[in-house]
Amino acid sequence: MKIMEQYDTMLVLSYEKYNHLAITLLDSKVLTKEIGSSPIAKIFIRVRKKIYAFVRNKDRGKTMKRIVSISLGSSVRDHVVEFDLLDMPCRVERIGTNGNIQKMIDLITELDGQVDAFGLGGINLNFHVGTKRFTMHQAKQIVTAAKKTPIVDGSGLKGKLEGKVVQYLQRETDLLAGAPTVLMMSGVDRFGMSQALEAANCNITFGDLAFTIGLPIPIHSLRSLNRLAYILLPLLCRLPFSLIYPTGKKQEENKPKVSYLFDEATIIAGDYHFISRYMPGKMLGKVILTNTTTAKDVELLRQRGVKTLITTTPSLNGRSFGVNVMEALLVALSGQGRELTEAEYDELLVKTNFIPQILELNEVD
Repeated sequence: MKIMEQYDTMLVLSYEKYNHLAITLLDSKVLTKEIGSSPIAKIFIRVRKKIYAFVRNKDRGKTMKRIVSISLGSSVRDHVVEFDLLDMPCRVERIGTNGNIQKMIDLITELDGQVDAFGLGGINLNFHVGTKRFTMHQAKQIVTAAKKTPIVDGSGLKGKLEGKVVQYLQRETDLLAGAPTVLMMSGVDRFGMSQALEAANCNITFGDLAFTIGLPIPIHSLRSLNRLAYILLPLLCRLPFSLIYPTGKKQEENKPKVSYLFDEATIIAGDYHFISRYMPGKMLGKVILTNTTTAKDVELLRQRGVKTLITTTPSLNGRSFGVNVMEALLVALSGQGRELTEAEYDELLVKTNFIPQILELNEVD
């Protein structure tokens, strides 16, 4: 028993002071030699191993924030990264369900209470247009599966974060100088960005009718978009999301549409899946302002001739994620266990100091 007490004391010292030497001395072979191989000794060795694992990973195990984005999109884009933010280790996972809503519900149910925050990807829960909010009924069915863990779709952060990105581009680059023409794939989906671009004196064409419901009619003002949204969104929000947005394997397919709108614009802005699905074969000299991209996406845009790629979300170990992930990350870092208020998001955005990623893909003569 005296030997056991000595080893127990060493374990305590190791836990409190991270004494590497003490842990090394607590090797299983050493213990077996000293106290034999009795059942009690074997139990003690197993306990020691668990404590050693805890000591070794204490900093990460205690504070690691786990964020999981459950997406209606393709599983081809799945990814996991670990990084430190605000002196806190974080793990971000993206899980695509290839358009399977029931699988999303099952995954959320399975992980509920085991992660710090969920991101809802590939589908919008809310559309914020002007002073009104419109809720997607199909998404509402999904988020109700989360009973313990907060779940966010990015809409609470999107307008604020992307508005700051536009301001950053005005302040730090000349990409928005000279009132450039902008094709906004869906202003309803990126209303905050649209407002910021309009304030930056950009000439914006909105592709909402063309790319969401198939009517090749461009919209040329934010005011007109606002009016149409108030009329159409109550109806569109009751439809399956796949009818108005590329989900699942459709995200990997390119079906060019109204190519002349792309040709007329200097900047193509909005959701990447809208852009990649409907862009023409040639995008020579274009500037892309979008959200989440993979290495494969970047190479595709390079091959198409895109000059500059700007992602509104920062690169996390070489990968930019959707705004739903960024919002979930802030929720997790806050430790509040709920969606944050506008003031709380503001405070965390200042602390994290997210800046857009700007990649020059091709030189233009």
